[in-house]
Amino acid sequence: MTRNHPHISRRNALRTVAGAALASVAGCLNDGGSSGTPSDGTATTNSQGPLTRVAVEGTTLVVELSAEADVDQVNLIQPNGELFGKRDVAAGAQQVSFEIGTAYEPGEYRVVALKGEETVAESTTDIEPEILIQDVGLYRNNPDKPWDEIYGDTETDRLKNGEAFVTVSNAGTGPDAIVELVFSGDVPNPIEDPRGSGMYETEQVVVAPGETVDLFSNSFPFGSESEKGMGCSPDGNSGQFTVLVETRVNGNEITKAFDVEYSGSEEMSDCEVAITEA
Repeated sequence: MTRNHPHISRRNALRTVAGAALASVAGCLNDGGSSGTPSDGTATTNSQGPLTRVAVEGTTLVVELSAEADVDQVNLIQPNGELFGKRDVAAGAQQVSFEIGTAYEPGEYRVVALKGEETVAESTTDIEPEILIQDVGLYRNNPDKPWDEIYGDTETDRLKNGEAFVTVSNAGTGPDAIVELVFSGDVPNPIEDPRGSGMYETEQVVVAPGETVDLFSNSFPFGSESEKGMGCSPDGNSGQFTVLVETRVNGNEITKAFDVEYSGSEEMSDCEVAITEA
């Protein structure tokens, strides 16, 4: 079960599962606008008024204006009522944006369009991430993953003997970042306190709303058996381990348990490992 409790590099880009789309997220406009769900499953807000669209794209809040909008400034108000930022609207411009990153306060935001000191239109939108752990896999069972691009091509044997990935998704309406990855329980090399983030050569992995991303471990949880770990045997061993990811925006720790079976050899390098959701 999952328990919900924040520099994108080239490597982070490689972590994105092919075909994952950035979600566009927004609430209902106060001026009679409507909220719809396009065929790709993303949510967006559209209106016939000055604010035609308010959406989260990646780590940016995008505000689109109608061609006829008589607006010279757009303000973004945080859930606590304080100003997040303001953008001047140049003559003829139909879009402004606010970089919210992964250190924002989650909750309901207000977009206010102004002409001078007068409010022309308002929109509200909830920006709240929801990180879910989807899957865990090993190098030996998933050679199609971009291991060489992530780690380089000099560690293939070591990776094959112990490396793992964790797939996470963001089902929420705002971006987040994974800042720690931990394996505990019945794995050969449980790491309760990982070096740094527990992820290979990165302090965080950003997950946009609607996106699915692979996290690659640097702790070799399925490598050589440690004193506290579970090993492999010809007769087979079975147990359960837990994956924990910590998020940045809310500081949540999300966990998920998996059942695991080891069989075929006493050497982990030759052991067959079967992982299923608990």
